[in-house]
Amino acid sequence: MLRIRLFKAAAIGCALATMVVLTGCPKNPPTTVSFVDIEKYLGKWYQIAAYEEFFNRDLVGVTADYSLNDDGTIRVFNRGLKGSLDGEEDTIEGVARVVDTETNSKLSVQFNFPLGRLFKGQYWIVDLDEEDYSYAVVSDSFRSTLFILSRTPQMDQDVYNGIIARLQANGFDTDPLIVTEQAAP
Repeated sequence: MLRIRLFKAAAIGCALATMVVLTGCPKNPPTTVSFVDIEKYLGKWYQIAAYEEFFNRDLVGVTADYSLNDDGTIRVFNRGLKGSLDGEEDTIEGVARVVDTETNSKLSVQFNFPLGRLFKGQYWIVDLDEEDYSYAVVSDSFRSTLFILSRTPQMDQDVYNGIIARLQANGFDTDPLIVTEQAAP
């Protein structure tokens, strides 16, 4: 269990994963979207649902803000509230870099906490509203993380159901998804 948790926390690359966690390379990595316009992807996203991880446990009102740094990297600022929408704010900042420049759909992220500085997490965009970028779904090569994001605090139920159906058809286990409480618009 500890080895799996360490891997999920680090979401590190295949070679290092083999050394550190002894899990090997992913046998069935998910397909990412064909192209992401990074400029269009920037901005605020609301977490609609996610697998529970050590970093999002008991958080509600979770958002992620992405902005371009002068050096071409992406500033990542995640915010959540502990326990309730009136809870104490919990934030973390990091830097993302595009690792697949053909599609821009695979990024690596490093966060500014001790373990986060040691490892680069994978940020694979596996579903995206290609018209207006109103929703995105993010995972990693091992399918060990899953985040459904929206530009608005609530998502239309039909849109959500469509995302879930596509995830299931693509081999994702959607049962562990936890819907994130968000404030009403």
